[in-house]
Amino acid sequence: MAVQVLQPVSPISTRFPAMAISIGVVVCFVFSAWLGSELLSPIELWQTLSNPDSVMRTLILEWRIPRVLTAFCVGACLGMAGVIFQGVFRNPLAEPHLLGSASGASVGAAIALMLPMLLPGPFLLPLLAFAGAWLTTLLVVSLARLARVESGFGLILAGVAIAALLTAIRGLIMLTLSDDAVSLQVILSWTLGAIQTPTWQEFFVFMLLTVAGFICCLRLARGLDILGLGSDAAKSMGLDVSKFMHRAVLVAAAVTALAVVWGGLIGFIGLVIPHMMRWWLGPRHHRLMIFSALGSGAALMVFDGIARSIMPPAEIPLGLLTALLGAPFFLFILIREARR
Repeated sequence: MAVQVLQPVSPISTRFPAMAISIGVVVCFVFSAWLGSELLSPIELWQTLSNPDSVMRTLILEWRIPRVLTAFCVGACLGMAGVIFQGVFRNPLAEPHLLGSASGASVGAAIALMLPMLLPGPFLLPLLAFAGAWLTTLLVVSLARLARVESGFGLILAGVAIAALLTAIRGLIMLTLSDDAVSLQVILSWTLGAIQTPTWQEFFVFMLLTVAGFICCLRLARGLDILGLGSDAAKSMGLDVSKFMHRAVLVAAAVTALAVVWGGLIGFIGLVIPHMMRWWLGPRHHRLMIFSALGSGAALMVFDGIARSIMPPAEIPLGLLTALLGAPFFLFILIREARR
């Protein structure tokens, strides 16, 4: 395997991307907050927000903006997980959806709906979602290694097989909950991808968890840079490769579980945006992690806004929209890697 040389990063080389991404995030936020079942002109929007008695103002401030910010956090989690999976497995095809982590988290969350008495509600669902994401990722990697196929295709095949099995398990859970319309609707929305609409208090909890996950991901950046040089080189530089990979998978599973709890199964965001950022910014994982989180969050805000506004008052499942972008991009990467 060719050794990847990491060149020093100058402040000038990061100044323009930082400015461009920052402006892009703000523009995407405003655009997504503007989109909805009822589109207002800029003047009407300003008049609405300036009127404290307006029903539309309450709708925007108490419903639309928290949802837009939640979409940003979900996208950021998926982007960070994608960077970690691609770095740990040194595989451009690795991402939470394709490795089955997201499916595992959704099954864990579905099981939580069947076992509400084991733990208090606020704790059971995220814990089982995390356990499902982590165990699924470890199972996929173990199967690929047992088959002695550690290439990208081996991981993807194992991920597809496990995801299919988890889909069947989730279907059985949905059948057992067929008399519980509320729980059934929650699982269905997770399956198709749908950003939850939280209260401001719920959003702040989610935001704090996302920030904690972001900090943990950043702490992995240097190890991912070293791992990118190859396992032998990483060991010679003092990195405990096995321990580091295990810790990185745990962190990626945690942020994946966060994304699934609040957004359901949303594929390809963790694949497309990290790839674009890697092409643009290079392989250094510290800035790659930051810009992938921002870019993925911005992209998901726009997708969520489009999903809310195309067929009002109904919403298009968010997972369908991301698949329209991600599936062709995935095929492009697959063909490119096969030709190497």
